[in-house]
Amino acid sequence: MTEYLTVTTLTKYLAAKFSRDPYLERVYLTGEISNFRQRPNHQYFAIKDEGAVIQANMWAGQFRKLDFKLEDGMKVLVVGRVSLYAPSGSYSINIETMVPDGIGALAVKFEQLKKKLSAEGLFETRFKQALPQFSNCIAVVTSPSGAVIRDIITTIQRRFPMSEIVLYPTKVQGEGSAEEIASNIRRANERGDFDVMIIGRGGGSIEDLWGFNEEIVVRAIFESHIPIISSVGHETDVTLADFVADARAATPTAAAELATPNTKIDLLAWSNEQENRMLNRLKALIMFKREKLEKLTHSVVFRQPERLYDGHIQKVDLLTERLSVLTKQKVDQGQHRFELISGQLVPAYSRTVERRKFRLDRAYQNLLLLDISKIKARGFSIVSDKNGKIIKSVKDVNPGKAIEISLFDGQVSAEVK
Repeated sequence: MTEYLTVTTLTKYLAAKFSRDPYLERVYLTGEISNFRQRPNHQYFAIKDEGAVIQANMWAGQFRKLDFKLEDGMKVLVVGRVSLYAPSGSYSINIETMVPDGIGALAVKFEQLKKKLSAEGLFETRFKQALPQFSNCIAVVTSPSGAVIRDIITTIQRRFPMSEIVLYPTKVQGEGSAEEIASNIRRANERGDFDVMIIGRGGGSIEDLWGFNEEIVVRAIFESHIPIISSVGHETDVTLADFVADARAATPTAAAELATPNTKIDLLAWSNEQENRMLNRLKALIMFKREKLEKLTHSVVFRQPERLYDGHIQKVDLLTERLSVLTKQKVDQGQHRFELISGQLVPAYSRTVERRKFRLDRAYQNLLLLDISKIKARGFSIVSDKNGKIIKSVKDVNPGKAIEISLFDGQVSAEVK
């Protein structure tokens, strides 16, 4: 009897075959990216050619290692492992590494970074700084050995020997070169006394020149306060440093010529021109001052000096008269005010005195009513014991007790019976 397999059994069998097949364990595949939409973590898309399509998975760890931006339609070379997903019965390739096909990974990275930085405006002409007419101090960021620095020194010494050249020895190729180039550009800016800066190196492959395409270098050039001349590679070589620099030179010699636009002859001619201009201006100034002096000499003021202060004397007289009038007005106003206040103050003061006199008389009468001598004169007396204690009640005395009686005109001693 024929044995029928379940779908699950068949799928598991095929999945096991996929996982054990040595040809599918590591697959080298070329194709075109299709249906790509970047997700936060793992990426799911397709790789296709003219005749077929395969689903592709790229886990977050591998995707973060890509040094270029993945786009639909990009031709790529991938290395991965083919597997079968049992629940859906579909197979796919799990990508471990990926590089662009055709023009190469660096070229793709170059174009993508160029597009990004251009969108930010780093290459716009309005940010370019003008090169100085005279460069007293020139910074050079390049390798200390080789023809580049020799050509720059020779050209500057021939054209403008007064210029000081400061070399920042720099690694211009290989790992770490971009960081060193950017660091030396910033160091030169921190010094602050350079008129212009030259960065560059000789020719080479795109890999050799790549340090000048790194974003860290491009941004360091853009942020530089010193005008920068880029001289990287041969005339046909183009780097992102060339786009962002304030000027580009095809050769180190051309860069040195841009940094010293005026030769010794130009400087002497300029000096003579400035000398003639200063002399002409000085002559014109002397003539102007002489004419002004001539006019002042014939001025009426010098012929009649007293007229200088005639106007001031008249002004003093007017001010004196005005001051006298104002002073009299102030005195009259004060006198009038004093009279008004005096007329109000005297009646008010008189009323106050009368009120206080009345109060004083009334208080005096009240005091008279309380005067003991007046009371005694009306026939009253004060009885006290021999100690002077006033006796107010019959209960305060006993028969035989000595008492003192104070009368109007004297004092009498008595005994209680």
